[in-house]
Amino acid sequence: MSVCEDKERLSEPLVEGKWASPTEAPRLEPKARKDVTAAVVEARSILCLASPMALAGLLLYSRSLVSMIFLGRLGRLPLAGGALAIGFANITGYSVLSGLAMGMEPICGQAFGARRPALLGLALHRAVLLLLAASLPVSALWVSMRRLLLLCGQEDDIAVAAHAYVLASLPDLLVQSLLHPIRIYLRSQSITLPLTYCAAAAAVFHLPVNYVFVCVLRLGIRGVALASVCTNLNLLLLLLVYIYHSGVHERTGALNITAESFRGWRSLLNLAIPSCISVCLEWWWYEIMVLLCGLLLDPKSTVASMGILIQTTSLIYIFPSSLSFGVSTRVGNELGANRPDRARRAATVGLACGAALGLLAFAFAVAVRNAWARMFTSDGAIVGLTAAVLPIVGMCELGNCPQTTGCGVLRGSARPRTGANINLGSFYGVGMPVAAALAFWGGLDFPGLWLGMLAAQATCVVLMLLVIHRTDWQLQAQRAQRLTGGPLNTDATVIVVVVQDNDIDAIKLAAKLGAEQH
Repeated sequence: MSVCEDKERLSEPLVEGKWASPTEAPRLEPKARKDVTAAVVEARSILCLASPMALAGLLLYSRSLVSMIFLGRLGRLPLAGGALAIGFANITGYSVLSGLAMGMEPICGQAFGARRPALLGLALHRAVLLLLAASLPVSALWVSMRRLLLLCGQEDDIAVAAHAYVLASLPDLLVQSLLHPIRIYLRSQSITLPLTYCAAAAAVFHLPVNYVFVCVLRLGIRGVALASVCTNLNLLLLLLVYIYHSGVHERTGALNITAESFRGWRSLLNLAIPSCISVCLEWWWYEIMVLLCGLLLDPKSTVASMGILIQTTSLIYIFPSSLSFGVSTRVGNELGANRPDRARRAATVGLACGAALGLLAFAFAVAVRNAWARMFTSDGAIVGLTAAVLPIVGMCELGNCPQTTGCGVLRGSARPRTGANINLGSFYGVGMPVAAALAFWGGLDFPGLWLGMLAAQATCVVLMLLVIHRTDWQLQAQRAQRLTGGPLNTDATVIVVVVQDNDIDAIKLAAKLGAEQH
C-alpha cells in the first residue's frame, strides 16, 4: 500500500456521520433543544410510573369510602367507634409500618439502577422481618386499646365499639407487613401496572365481601374490619401469584430466604427509622388537628368539617404521593447507575410536575368549595365552615404537592433523616404554634388551624427546595455506589484495543465501540 493511499484512508472519519464530506462540519443540535427533549422524556418516564400508582391509590380510597358507608348503615355508634378505631390504628400502627417500609425504597431503587438484583431480594426479606417485629408491640397496644381510650375520657360504649374494630383488624398487621415491602420491591423495578391490576381485582370484591360479613353474617362493626383484612389479603395473594408466575423473583431471589437475610441490618435501620419518623410526624399532625377542633367554640361542627376536609386532602394526596413514588424510583435508579446528571434532571422535572399538580389542586379546591360539603351533609354550619376553609386547603396544596415530591427526591437519594428534620421543624416548630395562636388567641377559630397548616407547608416546601437545590449529585452518586456495593464509576467503560501500525480498521472499531458505550 502506497503512502498516498495511507493518507487518503486517514482522511476518512472514524465514525460514520450525517454530513456529506470530511470538510463539512457536523450539524450539532442546540443544547437548549437537547435539554428540553431530555426533560420531556424524563417527564414521560415519571408519569408512566406515577399514573398506575395514582389509579391504585384511587382504588384504595374507594375501599375506605365503602367501609365508611357500611359503618354508617350500622348506626351512629358503630360509625363513631369505627372512625375512632381507624384513627387510632393509623396513629399507632399503619403509619409505623408504612414509614419503616420506606427505608427499603432507596436501597431497592439504587440497587436496581446498579444492576444488583440480589440486593433487592435481601432488602425485601429484611423489610418484611422488620415490619413483622414492629407488629408485635403494635398488637399489644391494640389489645389494650379499650383501657387506653377510657383513660383518655372516651365514653364506654364508643370505646367498646372501637376496640371490637381494632381486634378484628389485628390480622391486617401481618398482611401489611408483607404488602408494603412487596409494593416497594415492584415499583423500584418500574413494575407498576400489575400493582394497579391487582388492586382493581381486590377492590371489585370489597363491596360484596362487606355485604356478606355485615348484612348476611351480621358481624356488625367486626364485619367491616374483617372485610378490609380480606381485601388486603386478596391483594397480597394476587401480587405473590404475579411475582411467582412472571419470574420477577428469579434474578432477585425474592422467594428464597437465606441466612444473609438475617444479617446486615444497619443500612436498612439507618434509613427505616428516619423514614418512619417523617411519615408519623405528618400523619399525627392531622389527628392532633382533630383533637384541637374539640376545643373550639362549636366542636361538633368543626370536628365534622375537619373530617370532610381530611377526606378531601386524602383524595388530593393520592396524586402527589404517586408522583413522589415515581420520582423516588427514577432518582434512585439513576444514582444507582452512577448517572448524577440524570438523577438531577429527574429531581428537577419531578418538582416541576409537583408544582403543576399543586396549581391543579388549588383550582379544584376553589372550584368545589360551595358544593363539596353538600356531598357529605346538609348541615348548614358544617357546609359553611367547609366552604370557608377549602380555599385555604387549596393554598396548602400549593406547597404540599411539591414538598411531597421533594420527599420522594430525598428518599431516592437515601436522605430520609433530612426529610424527618424538615417535617419536624415545619409542622411542629412552625405550624403547630401558628395554628394554636391564630385559632385560640387570634380569634380565627377553625380557619386559624388551617392557616397554621399553611404556614407549615410553606416552611416545608421552602426548606425542601433549598436542600435539593444545594444537593451535590456527584456525591449522592458516590453514596449510592457505597450503599449498593457497586463500583465508584460505572458511567465510563475503558476499551483497550491492540492496534498495529497503520491498522486503520482497528482504530475505527475502537471508536465505534466507544461511541456505543455512550
